[in-house]
Parts: sequence; C-alpha cells; structure tokens
Amino acid sequence: MGLFNKKTTKEEAKAEAEKVAEVKAEAKTIKTAKPAKEAKLREEKSGVKNSVYGILIAPLLTEKTAAGEAKNQYVFAVEAKATKNEIKKAIESRYGLKPLNVNVLNIRGKFVRFGQRFGQRKSWKKAVITLPKGKSINVYEGIK
Repeated sequence: MGLFNKKTTKEEAKAEAEKVAEVKAEAKTIKTAKPAKEAKLREEKSGVKNSVYGILIAPLLTEKTAAGEAKNQYVFAVEAKATKNEIKKAIESRYGLKPLNVNVLNIRGKFVRFGQRFGQRKSWKKAVITLPKGKSINVYEGIK
C-alpha cells in the first residue's frame, strides 16, 4: 500500500498536471482530425469528388423529363456512388438553387449480346431534383 501513501511536492504535481494537459490536447486534435481523414478516405474509395463535375454527369433530356419540368422536376445522370446530400450540394453550387427534394434511382445495366458473346451495360444512377415553385433550371443551354 506504499503507492497510495506517497507524498508529492508541488513541482511534481505541476509537472504531472502539464503532462495530463498535453495528453488531453493531443487527444482533442486526434478526435477532430479523424472525421476529416475518414471523409477523405471515403472520397478516395468512392471516386466521388466534392466538385460539381464529379457528381453531376449530365441532364437527361427525354419526353418524360420534359413533361416533369411542368412540376419543377429535373432529371440528371449522376455518379453511381453519389449520395442525396452530395447531389443536393452539387445542384446548389452549380445552379445556385436549393432543391426541395432529391430522389435517387439505381438503374441496372441491360443484358446485351454481341453475336455469341453475352455482356452487360454499365449500371448508373439517376437523380430527380424537385425545385421550389417559380424556380427553374435551363438544361437546354448549349443544345442545337
């Protein structure tokens, strides 16, 4: 029981308190750095960048999507690993409009045949963006 009866001087107590403060400061920096590191690793693994051009591939222009524009709904082909929040941020930064809703559909690639060989087209993701009333996106810009 000699460990518990040990008397410490003021200098020893100060030195010990400084060590504890240093350890706490290191722990705090590790905790704050960890989520940023995880986000960076996730970004590297998924291949999705924080830029708009890494997430939004192209607007989909069909008769059905043109009819959806009357309801303020716009359809985009997006990166396969992009999340709803990433798509929302990409729309905000690209067009300066905050979407009301983002719906996402995973489109499975069709099975195709080339002579005797079988294959499958690439799977992709489609996002349906709903904007507030009175707001619109000019998706036909640059099309001839």
